[in-house]
Amino acid sequence: MAKAVFHRNQRVWVETVGTFAVIDKVTPVWAKGFDEPVRITYDVGLGREFVAHELRADGRDDEPTADADQGDWRVLRARNKWQNEEHCAHHPFPGTFPIVVTDQQDWGGWRVPGAEYDRDPERMEHQARMIAAAPKLVRLARDLADFGSENPDEVPAEVLKLARQAAAVLRRITEQPTAALAANDVAAA
Repeated sequence: MAKAVFHRNQRVWVETVGTFAVIDKVTPVWAKGFDEPVRITYDVGLGREFVAHELRADGRDDEPTADADQGDWRVLRARNKWQNEEHCAHHPFPGTFPIVVTDQQDWGGWRVPGAEYDRDPERMEHQARMIAAAPKLVRLARDLADFGSENPDEVPAEVLKLARQAAAVLRRITEQPTAALAANDVAAA
């Protein structure tokens, strides 16, 4: 009889594909005459179902994460509908502007208004690259914070200071702001 090794919404490493994924569905396979499933498969959204020996637990299942498998954020280019290439020859990529997509379907994410992009295109291009790199930077900060908390006596003081700063940044990302703090942020803007 088969027992489920993983659960729904658990982040796992898919050995055969070489990527992390989140389990969307746990599917038991039943056979007539048995009281329990004979096999369990896991749908992780990669086009086919996987069995337990093809998956490995991430090891961070009990931690709340802000980037719970945010995926591959990337910069795409959109055609500039309001200006032709002659009017925006000073742009880094004339005739286009950056869009950061945060969804596998190439939608959602960050877009810049055309007038703001035209005012400072180099700055907007830099912001687009920073936003696209954010999930990787969060993972790097988490690894650094984990390393510092697991080995506080074995790391140099400078690294421990960086690990604490990374933990503080992660807390700021993961904690929900209170209504008073959110109102102050709006008033300051």
